[in-house]
Amino acid sequence: MFFARAREMGDLPFLWRKAAGGWRSLSWTEVAQQVASLAAALKAQGLKPGDPVMLVSENRPEFCIADLAIMAAGCVTVPTYTTNTTRDHQHILTDSGARAVIVSTAKLAQALMPAVLRSQASFVVGMEPLRGAQGHVSCHVWTDLIASHIADPDACAAEQTAGREDLACIIYTSGTGGAPRGVMQHHGAILCNIEGAGRLVSEDFGWDDEVFLSFLPLSHAYEHSGGQFLPIMLAAQIYYAEGLEKLASNIEEARPTIMVVVPRLFEVLRARIIKSIEKQGKFPVWLLSQALRIAAKEQRGGKSVADLPMKLLLDRTLRPKIAKRFGGRMKALVSGGAPLNPDVGLFFDAMGLTLLQGYGQTEAGPVVSCNRPRTGIAMDTVGPPLNGVEVKIAEDGEILVRGELVMQGYWRNAAETEKALKDGWLHTGDIGEIDGKGRIRITDRKKDLIVNDKGDNVSPQKVEGMLTLQPEIGQAMVYGDRRPHLVGLLVPDPEWTREWAATQGRGVEGIEADAAYQAALRAAVDRVNDDLSVTERVRRIILADEPFTIENGEMTPSMKIRRHVIRARYQERLDALYKG
Repeated sequence: MFFARAREMGDLPFLWRKAAGGWRSLSWTEVAQQVASLAAALKAQGLKPGDPVMLVSENRPEFCIADLAIMAAGCVTVPTYTTNTTRDHQHILTDSGARAVIVSTAKLAQALMPAVLRSQASFVVGMEPLRGAQGHVSCHVWTDLIASHIADPDACAAEQTAGREDLACIIYTSGTGGAPRGVMQHHGAILCNIEGAGRLVSEDFGWDDEVFLSFLPLSHAYEHSGGQFLPIMLAAQIYYAEGLEKLASNIEEARPTIMVVVPRLFEVLRARIIKSIEKQGKFPVWLLSQALRIAAKEQRGGKSVADLPMKLLLDRTLRPKIAKRFGGRMKALVSGGAPLNPDVGLFFDAMGLTLLQGYGQTEAGPVVSCNRPRTGIAMDTVGPPLNGVEVKIAEDGEILVRGELVMQGYWRNAAETEKALKDGWLHTGDIGEIDGKGRIRITDRKKDLIVNDKGDNVSPQKVEGMLTLQPEIGQAMVYGDRRPHLVGLLVPDPEWTREWAATQGRGVEGIEADAAYQAALRAAVDRVNDDLSVTERVRRIILADEPFTIENGEMTPSMKIRRHVIRARYQERLDALYKG
C-alpha cells in the first residue's frame, strides 16, 4: 500500500516536522527511498522474515520510516511507549524475543539499554547518535546505515511477499491491570480497519487533500492505525505535533482536516475555551449558553425555525473564532481510546465542530465503530460498526466483534487468547447495546463495574467523567465495590486551586488542609450528586497526594487511570472513609 501510494504521489509533501522555527517536509519519494534503504540495511544485519524488531520513538517522521522499513524487510514491528521504564522494556524485549531495537534519542536509550544488554537483541539503531557498542550489542547510526545501503524503492516493493494473514506488528497493550500483553495484528487487520475508516471519510466528508496532525503516541494502536496507516491509504500529509504544550499553536499552523484524539484532551480544550470566553465578558458568555441550548435541543431531535436567527448570529460571531483555533478547515475530530462524556461532545457540537466518538480495542484493529454524520451523530453512542466489522451483543450484554480486523491472538499467550477469542468472536469485556439505527452504546466495562453491597451495579467511568467536568476537579477515581455507597479520590484542578487561593489572599502551600478549600471541592461533588441516582452518589471524598500520571504508574500512556495501582496506594485511606 505504501509503495503504491509513493509512486502515485511522487515529489508531493508527505511527512512534516518543525525544525529551526519552521515546518519542513519529506516527499513521498524521499520517504520511500529511506524505507527501502533501511529495509536493506536491516536485512544486511542478519534479520530474517518474521523477526520482531522493537521501535522506541516519539512521534516524528523517522517513526513512520522505521515502521515501514521493518515490515518491508519482512520483519514484525514491536512499537513501545517512550515513557516505559527499564523494567517495562525488559518485559517486552523478553516476551517478544526482539532481535533488534530502533530508538530515537540518547535520552530514551538510557532506560532502554540496560534492558537490551540483558536481552537476546544483537544490535541497536539510533535515529540520533548513541554510545558505541556495549557487551554483545552493536550500535549503529540511522543516517550511516541508510547511506551505506541505498536501495531502489520499486525493487523493494517487488520483493514483498507478505500476505494479509501475515503478522505486521505486536502491540503491547498498556494495560489498566497486570503486565502488558502483546496483541498480534496482521496486515489484513490493519488494512481492513483503515479501509473501513477511509470509506467513512470518503462517504461522509469527501476525500480531498487530507492533512493529519499526529499527536497521540504512535505506539498506541489508535494512532498507529488511525494517525499513520489511514493517512497513507488516503494519500494524506502528516504533521507531527511538538507536544502538548505546543499543540494549540501546531493545530493553527498545520491546519489539519482530521485529527484523532483521546477524550481527556477534549476535556482540557473545553475547559480552556470556556475560560477564554468567560474572560471576554457577558455577551460572549450569553452566546455560549445559547449555542449549548440549541445543540442540546437538536441532539434530542428538536430542530426549530425559531432558532435560525440565533444560529446565524453564532455562525458570524462565536463559531468562526473557535474554528480558527482549530486551523479553519477541520472536517472532524475523532475521539477514541476511552469513553467520551456526552456533555463534552455536545460542547464541541455547539461550537460548530464535528466531533465523532469512536470505539475500539487494540485487539480489533483497533477501530470497531464510529459515529457518522450520514447516520446521525448521537453523543451517547459510538456509532455503527465500520464496513467489514460484525458486532453482536451476548446474552450477558458483552459486546462481541468478528471480522478480519480481529487480532490473531496474544503473542505467546495461549491461555489469554482462548479467553478473548471464542468461535471467531472477540469478547471485548465491554457491556453495551445496539440502538434502532444500528449504533453501539457502551454502558459499562465488564471488569470495572462496581457492585455495591446490595448488588447494584455502578459504572465508575460515568461518575468520574461527570466529576472531572467540574472546574474544581482535575482527576477523580470512585471506589465502593461491595460497600454501602461510593467514595471518591480527587485531584483538584491546579489552575482553579491557584485562583481560589488568590481570592482568599493566601498561597497554595498546605491548602489541602484548609476547611474552606475542602468545602469548595465538596460543593463541586454535591453538584454532580444532584444529577446522579442514589446508588451513584459520592458520599465522602479524600484528596490524592499528587496527580495521576504515566510517570507514577497511575495512568496508562493512553490516559486511562490504572485503578489497581491507585487502589493499592490509597486503600487504607479509602477504607477509612467507611468508618465512623
